[in-house]
Amino acid sequence: MFCTRCGQNVQEGNRFCQGCGQEVGVAAPATQDALASPSVGNVSRPMSYGGFWLRFVAYLIDGAILGIPFGLVVMVLFVMFGGFGLMMHRRVGDSHAVDPRVAAAIFGPMFLVFLLAMLFFIALQWLYFAGMESSERQGTFGKAAMSLRVTDLEGRRLSFGHATGRFFSKIITSLIPLFIGYIMAGFTEKKQALHDMIAGTLVVRKL
Repeated sequence: MFCTRCGQNVQEGNRFCQGCGQEVGVAAPATQDALASPSVGNVSRPMSYGGFWLRFVAYLIDGAILGIPFGLVVMVLFVMFGGFGLMMHRRVGDSHAVDPRVAAAIFGPMFLVFLLAMLFFIALQWLYFAGMESSERQGTFGKAAMSLRVTDLEGRRLSFGHATGRFFSKIITSLIPLFIGYIMAGFTEKKQALHDMIAGTLVVRKL
């Protein structure tokens, strides 16, 4: 070992240089500690996954938030297409039979109202879920209330496209009878519903 100040050879086991008194053998361990400390800080903590019931309550909250504007739009469309007026004139004369022309006049606009309302509701849900789950919040208002956030399999924030894929994967989940696709979040290893497995996402609890 050589002294870093004067270059004199220092016998092994000596802490100080015999020539200049410089302390030796300390810098190396300090450097190792400095290199080791970041690795300790970077150790990832285990994720705490959001279970079925937490997600269910979050979904109820989101359903209430989305249901209000959806109901208002349906009512406005119903009035715009003359729904109340058609219902008042659904019978002709004193006959108890429904006039086919009146029935067509009733159900035609009602079907159009229903179709427009459903398209609006799907678009509203898509923008709400995909937009908020890909935002800095990483979750909807319902998930935020239950301290949940949506991530990819590595715990990172979703892109809007990834969140969109997760949203439309719920169509497949909904096709499984008895809501099994959703109930899977209660017993799978990482508490993933079927659409989470399809999209490669996780719902985790905020620590």
